[in-house]
Amino acid sequence: MPPTLASLVHHSALKLTVRAGGDRLDVPVRWAHVSELADPVPYMEGGELLLITALKLDAEDPEAMRRYVRRLVGAGVVGLGFAVGVNYEEIPKALVDAAEEEGLPLLEVPRRTPFLAISKAVSAAIAADQYRAVTDGFAAQRELTRQAQTGGPEGLLAALASQVDGWAALYDASGAVVATAPEWAGRRAARLTGDVQRLRERPAPASSVVGGPEHEDRVELHTIGTGRRPRAALAVGTAAAPGTAERYAVHSAVALLTLTTERSRSLQAAEQRIGAAVLRMLLAGEPDHARAVAGDLYGGLLDAPFRMLIAERVPVSASAALARTEARAGAPAVERHSAAALAAADTNGDPLAALADVMESAAARAGEAVLVVPEGERLVVLAADGGAAAAACGEYAAALESARAGVREKVPGGEDDELVVGLSAPAGPIAASAAYKQAEQALSVARRRGRVLVEHEQMAAGSVLPLLADDAVRAFADGMLRPLYEHDATGRGDLVASLRAWLSRHGQWDAAAADLGVHRHTLRYRMRRVEEILGRSLDDADARMELWLALKATSTD
Repeated sequence: MPPTLASLVHHSALKLTVRAGGDRLDVPVRWAHVSELADPVPYMEGGELLLITALKLDAEDPEAMRRYVRRLVGAGVVGLGFAVGVNYEEIPKALVDAAEEEGLPLLEVPRRTPFLAISKAVSAAIAADQYRAVTDGFAAQRELTRQAQTGGPEGLLAALASQVDGWAALYDASGAVVATAPEWAGRRAARLTGDVQRLRERPAPASSVVGGPEHEDRVELHTIGTGRRPRAALAVGTAAAPGTAERYAVHSAVALLTLTTERSRSLQAAEQRIGAAVLRMLLAGEPDHARAVAGDLYGGLLDAPFRMLIAERVPVSASAALARTEARAGAPAVERHSAAALAAADTNGDPLAALADVMESAAARAGEAVLVVPEGERLVVLAADGGAAAAACGEYAAALESARAGVREKVPGGEDDELVVGLSAPAGPIAASAAYKQAEQALSVARRRGRVLVEHEQMAAGSVLPLLADDAVRAFADGMLRPLYEHDATGRGDLVASLRAWLSRHGQWDAAAADLGVHRHTLRYRMRRVEEILGRSLDDADARMELWLALKATSTD
């Protein structure tokens, strides 16, 4: 505890006597200051014990003393020490009455007690208090270190909560609560998720204070980690602002958790190398070797159906253009989702890293394995089918889709990178290579359609026609059908419409002729002209397929 007026009064060497304000002696003293100025207030900071001899004061004037004491109280002076036997043999009654009226403690300083002795006593008490705080802080640091070594983050949080006489919580990179101490603090910590996510948007290291006098507690938030993107966050709730010892404990906890996360990052890099080896073996058709290398780390992932995911970055402008082309082709509208899931993501950073954070955090909370392998400009992920990581990917993609749609309406251009993801059907280790191809195919469709996520099952369930909405396909179709369009432009027959009707009727002459309103012999003549102009036989199934697709591609205008 810092020195108080009471501790100074009880100091046997000072011989101080209380003359007024005896009920307010428990107030802390920040410093002892000597001033004989008639108005020392401009030089006060608050919390001082002011020592005077009334050399320049009319201490016997009641009105002057009321003004003087009122100014001192307004400036935050906590006590007034008056030396007797120098200018006055005793403290004037006017000053005593003014101090009583304002509630300002007034101490009588005997002549044999120099002001220097009082200043030394205050200074020594402050130094002793600071030393106790430092030693208590070091003791807290040792205890936190011991708990971190034996009990992990949970033990560290419990020790920290005890040190600060409050509660503590740890959040992961997505802002989700990982652990709390005591357990009752879980609900309080969960209400701060939004504040944690906002803190992650600031350059690291960062901290903030939430709550205050009108709330149930005061909470400090600190980012954890040394990189640009925080790996975690710590919340510490207390009834009031932490003291020096408590501050040491909080800073020690931040440092220890940072060391833990950095060590975890090194372990994660090693695990990632193992994951890359497992993936290469799976794609090489060696599931038994892959399972042996995976061991307990990824073995559980290979014992049940998994999904293969491939993600890439694409420029916004390119994906937006493809999305507009898709819209012209009559593709189904993208389902709009709430952007709530975006709160966990750092959309201003690397989209692949953000996706990895989302999936790894979800997997960690669910206690399931997930294999994440950077592959050049790609990210390859193996996640349990129906698991938390796969679900988090879907929610994140849906939220990005919704947010992206709103951004495109406001800013059609832009050159930042966006995320595209292809997801395979459920597969096992034996079919890993096929799953990889499925994910690549889905990724290609996502890129072409300007979608965030496309699943392989959606490709099989949908129509092939939206895939024709591509400039290269349309150019090919225009080139193939141009001779027929040029022929029809001369007014010598409607070959394009006749070809479309004949193909749509699967080569049935009577039905196609009826659709066109012409005789079947006329239609036969027109089909011979199509073959002559194009140099292709309509008996060839490939030719019929190409012509039909060309007609569908050009009919999207």
